[in-house]
Amino acid sequence: MSQFATTPTLRIAYEDGGPKDGPPVLLLHGWPDDPRTYDAVVPTLQAAGYRTIVPYLRGFGATSFLSEKTPRSGEMVAMAQDAIDLADALGIKTFAVIGHDWGARIAYVMAAAFAERITRIAALSVGWQPGELATPSLEQVRKYWYQWFMATKRGQDTVRRDPKAFARIQWETWAPQGWFSDAEFDATAKSFENPDWPDVTLHSYTVRWGEADKDPRYRDLDSRAMAAQSIKVPTLMIQGGADGVTLAATTDGKDKYFTGGYRRVVLDGVGHFPTREKPAAVTQLLLAFLKT
Repeated sequence: MSQFATTPTLRIAYEDGGPKDGPPVLLLHGWPDDPRTYDAVVPTLQAAGYRTIVPYLRGFGATSFLSEKTPRSGEMVAMAQDAIDLADALGIKTFAVIGHDWGARIAYVMAAAFAERITRIAALSVGWQPGELATPSLEQVRKYWYQWFMATKRGQDTVRRDPKAFARIQWETWAPQGWFSDAEFDATAKSFENPDWPDVTLHSYTVRWGEADKDPRYRDLDSRAMAAQSIKVPTLMIQGGADGVTLAATTDGKDKYFTGGYRRVVLDGVGHFPTREKPAAVTQLLLAFLKT
């Protein structure tokens, strides 16, 4: 059951479990997803003595903005600040971060800009390199069709008109067929009923390519994150070998950017949702990493 924490910007819905005095682990979901992506992971982490905190990102589930006037920014730096604000609200000074998809991008920002707060990060399905996103290879460009579509008015109208259908086609094409049930998708798709979901989604996928304005309130944090040339926080990167959206080759060769220890593991036959597709293997990797 969700609990709520009030931060300067949001009323964040989150799930908190495991021993209260255990080492805290913040688990950040991706898009289009929600905390259910960690349902097969958190019980084992909790049994191993970790406190798990799994928030709904801005625009998802019951998380809401405190003011109607706040821009519905989908910037990763905005959500990194949200995560720090949540930790502050819960009185947590240092913690580990596990992030998938958007959550992985957020984790990288946190490790780059708030290294003193982060003990280690595990990033699933997304790689990192310094600076602004580079134009992808044409093969990767083709996989990112949905991002270019959202930069058009027709794409934006489609997302607003039927967000669940738009999300479902990503689930159907980002991993080998048959990995999820209708019930599993429906349980998570409830999070896309949040009235801010379309705005946060659209802004996230347009601002990252320079097709929308950044929220000025995060200018300093954005500058720090963009200036980082390396990450000194110990990092585990988990990549699905059959990922249908983030090509496995795009996350290879990143170890040179990590000065605090880095390991990349490729799970053969796994698509973009490792925690859902192969949770036992992922949990084993995460536990070994957290205990190291």
